[in-house]
Amino acid sequence: MAHTFLLEIGLEEMPAHVVTPAIKQLVKRTADYLKEQRIAYDDIKPFSTPRRLAIQIDGLADKQEDISESVKGPAKKIAQDADGNWTKAAIGFTRGQGLTPDDITFKEIKGTEYVYVDKFIAGEPVAEVLAGLKDIITAMTFPTMMKWSTHHFEYIRPIRWLVALLDADVIPFSILDVTTGRNTRGHRFLGTDIDIATAADYEADLTTQFVIADADKRKALIKKQIEKIASDHDWTVTVDAGLLEEVNNLVEWPTAFEGSFDKKYLTIPEEVLITSMRDHQRFFYARDAKGKLLPNFISVRNGTDHDLQNVVAGNEKVLTARLEDAMFFYTEDQKKTIADYVDRLKSVSFHDKISTMAEKMARVTAIVGVLAKHFNLNDAQTKAAVRASEIYKFDLVTGMVGEFAELQGVMGEKYALLQGEDPAVAQAIREHYEPISADGALPTSVPGAVLALADKFDSIMTFFAAGMIPSGSNDPYALRRQATGIVRIAQDQQWSLPVAELASDFITAEDTAHVAPQLDQASQIDAMVSFIKDRIRKILRSAKQRHDIIDAVTAGSSSDVLQIFTAAQLLADHADDANFKDVIESLTRVIRLAQKAPAELATATVNPDLFENDSEGALHQGVAEVAAAAEKGLADLYASLVAIQPTIAAYFEATMVMAKDDAIRNNRLTELSHLATLALTLGDLDQLIVK
Repeated sequence: MAHTFLLEIGLEEMPAHVVTPAIKQLVKRTADYLKEQRIAYDDIKPFSTPRRLAIQIDGLADKQEDISESVKGPAKKIAQDADGNWTKAAIGFTRGQGLTPDDITFKEIKGTEYVYVDKFIAGEPVAEVLAGLKDIITAMTFPTMMKWSTHHFEYIRPIRWLVALLDADVIPFSILDVTTGRNTRGHRFLGTDIDIATAADYEADLTTQFVIADADKRKALIKKQIEKIASDHDWTVTVDAGLLEEVNNLVEWPTAFEGSFDKKYLTIPEEVLITSMRDHQRFFYARDAKGKLLPNFISVRNGTDHDLQNVVAGNEKVLTARLEDAMFFYTEDQKKTIADYVDRLKSVSFHDKISTMAEKMARVTAIVGVLAKHFNLNDAQTKAAVRASEIYKFDLVTGMVGEFAELQGVMGEKYALLQGEDPAVAQAIREHYEPISADGALPTSVPGAVLALADKFDSIMTFFAAGMIPSGSNDPYALRRQATGIVRIAQDQQWSLPVAELASDFITAEDTAHVAPQLDQASQIDAMVSFIKDRIRKILRSAKQRHDIIDAVTAGSSSDVLQIFTAAQLLADHADDANFKDVIESLTRVIRLAQKAPAELATATVNPDLFENDSEGALHQGVAEVAAAAEKGLADLYASLVAIQPTIAAYFEATMVMAKDDAIRNNRLTELSHLATLALTLGDLDQLIVK
């Protein structure tokens, strides 16, 4: 007989951002538990609201699957002594299986007899197994945890009730002072407590008490209500997925409504208005047919349409107060010049172990100069990037950003334009924060991309030099995100970005400009390169690149971000070539022998007068051709390495590299070191798996 089981955890209101991850976690933990307990079922249906996490399991089996197996023990000669008595080994083995030596049989395997016992474990009734879900509930983890009353137990919010029903029967267990039952709670203000007769009645019973427990149905209803209001007024309303998810997790019985604000606030930049509505009040904003922002919004209340006019008035009042503040700051901020704000940054700390914000901007200006030259920017691009770097943090000390921190960069662009800065400078100020997430939008302008790189490089270099390197999941200054940003910008712009070489140039430029921090940045270059390569690894993995190729290209000698990605694609494109195995094995042999050479041989000169056979001369000529090809790019380098493979094979056939004569041996190792250096530009080819 198939059963239906209901589990509901009743809580104080949870933060909206926790609800969806929490119910997914409960479903997964429960599924894993049932699998471990050998309980068959058809489906787990999730339910969630701000006050409850619930699952309904349909098609549950009556009991666990029985276990019937033959278990192998020690050899007969170990299990019995010379007189045929059972040894401690045999007794211990059977005891461990819950049996006695009387249950032993013997089976012969390849001429040796072994002890076996036939083991049967009857499955426990499903009701007994489901009681173990108590441990699943208490094992759940959340971003923040809290205690309540005198309990030491921690959870996202206090547990107020528990429902556990197998069909019509309560599965008894307790968490702290809360015991399972069939009583659940309806909407906090509109509903009442109700007893659920059977597990299958859960969703319908809650609907009578103004709770839509199915999050997907609730979300669909909210979206439909918003679209209806927008259609009635000919508005264009973008239903942002993130905002919809948040609003959905704030309500149990949604009712959408419209509101408005005074048109005078439309003189404020629309980013401020949108931030006030969307981020602060969780309102959906409206535009007209031409895309112009309207003085209207749509919100969602947790209740019916009763006395809705009072709800509308209250929301309008709260929004108006915030917009009034924004209007004040917008007006006051324009009374000062950018130079005034930049001067104030001299007393604003970037970090107390590093420098002020003004000093950071000075370092970034020096870095921008290096990057502009490296990327061969034109005069206009260089001028815009340098000017932006001199002022790009000024909006941090404006009143608007002080009130609306989300608008840093955005207000910098607005105020820069108002004060007559070049639009390219203003755009770069806004774009330097990008990307603001792992997959966020990237700078679209060249000055913006250069400034973004410079700012991120400075943050990583100085925090590393100050000893604040991310470890484990700890990354309070979002350095991993900034490193990912560096990698993605280099990819997007198709810029060569040799991190190690550029970092040295940055430090030199800072010293020359007398803006270097009192930190040893040079000692952290290798650590920074490894840190950025870790981000490259992550991006390559997400692109489903082969793991051995990822390991090879990130372990190579190159620190050029774009070159590493190019090498990965090149190796992946040729991995199925008929000669790939031979090429990689030959180059791997070269690299391994080169590792045995003294370090100074890598820069030594090969002496053709010491050659003892024609294969040495052929390899010497081949290495010169590879070096010339490397100047043209990785594709040409790889093609030349493929072409030289027969020469390498012939060389190893005819030549004993580790000759007894020191001069000859070192001359050969020098040749191989030069070739290995070129091959390592592609990556550490020894990491590749070839078949």
